[in-house]
Amino acid sequence: MLVEVGRALKAVSLEAVLIGNAGAALQGAPVTTVDFDFLFRRTPRNLQKLKQFATRLGATVLRPYYPVSDMFRVVRDDGLQVDFMGTVHGIRSFEGVRSRATIVELEGAAIAVASLGDIIRSKRAAGRPRDLAVVEVLEKTDARSKQTRPAPEPAPAARRPAARKRPRTR
Repeated sequence: MLVEVGRALKAVSLEAVLIGNAGAALQGAPVTTVDFDFLFRRTPRNLQKLKQFATRLGATVLRPYYPVSDMFRVVRDDGLQVDFMGTVHGIRSFEGVRSRATIVELEGAAIAVASLGDIIRSKRAAGRPRDLAVVEVLEKTDARSKQTRPAPEPAPAARRPAARKRPRTR
């Protein structure tokens, strides 16, 4: 289903970053989820794209019952549930999350996936028992991934220009 979601996002040019347990699972965390959570910029144009996204998937866009929510839920009869949030606890900006995200290719569908650090921050800030229950697992996965990443190559040493000898003046 995530491949289908990624293709639909691309087709309507809706820029979004996968967060939550689905994003963590794509990075090797042993967690599960029943939905896909995305952070996006809540603009009038993106809300139009969100409607096109839902139409493309044969789904419906629902607003949650609580009016202060900044979340839009896209649902389909087969159980597909995709949540789009304009704000996420612990996350300052969409641009920051996007800049730290990794692009994951799934059968030709490119999905921007939030860093584990951003996912952990959002779960801590949300403070819900179900979020706090997975923080330790996510932190261990993040630590393991940092240990197994190849060390960055050192930058080449800066070369100083050779000193030029000045002719002596008498």
